[in-house]
Amino acid sequence: MALNNTYEARLVQQETAVGAGVQILLLALLGTAIGMGPAGWLVGLAFAIATWAVLSRALHRTRPRSFGPANRVTLGRAILVGGVTALVADSFESSPPVTLLVGLTAVALILDGVDGKVARRTGTSTALGARFDMEVDAFLILVLSVYVSTQLGPWVLLIGGMRYAFVAAAKAAPWLNAPLPHSMARKTVAAMQGVCLLLAGADLLPYLANLGVVLLALGSLVWSFGRDVLWLRRNARPAAIPAEQAASMAASLEEIEMLELAAR
Repeated sequence: MALNNTYEARLVQQETAVGAGVQILLLALLGTAIGMGPAGWLVGLAFAIATWAVLSRALHRTRPRSFGPANRVTLGRAILVGGVTALVADSFESSPPVTLLVGLTAVALILDGVDGKVARRTGTSTALGARFDMEVDAFLILVLSVYVSTQLGPWVLLIGGMRYAFVAAAKAAPWLNAPLPHSMARKTVAAMQGVCLLLAGADLLPYLANLGVVLLALGSLVWSFGRDVLWLRRNARPAAIPAEQAASMAASLEEIEMLELAAR
């Protein structure tokens, strides 16, 4: 049995390595097609290495029996996001190929609705898969925010940075880590972010229309996060009392009871 587990683990790790290889191949194709500069190459390669390292570590920790079809779809999305990231980085050195950037982003957003369905139909839903999917989504929104911010201003970065700010805040306030109830509104708002940023990044609409679309995305995101934070705050459990403090309180209560008995 141990040998079989080791063999399966090796196969899982091989899939992540193949994903990294496909990512590098996509960067090579983009570099050939548009003559991508050093910034695009460096950022794209850094994304490929970081994705492979983080995913490999997560797989080693959770030890799944197989990588799974849903995770393969998410890995494909991550590869597309790596291409978008490289193009956005390259856009700071030269005019970006908007059509190519929009195409890769659109496919990545469409596939966002596929991996979950695949996981449910194949019975391969896992906590790792859900987290992988969420991180790919969050990073794509961050990258799109960076790109659109060059057109509309740095305030657009609030959209991409809000989720990471929430994670950082949860380090100081652990009650923010509590599970949230299912909400279709939350899912709708999350899906809106990518669509709105893609629409603004495509630059098909007048400036004021793009501004309105992104403001709508930011406003809905602030509302969604604000609602969730309020729910978590209202339903937060009281922090556990340290053992020493609890013992001290118990002793004090016993002394009070003894004094009351003596007074009687």
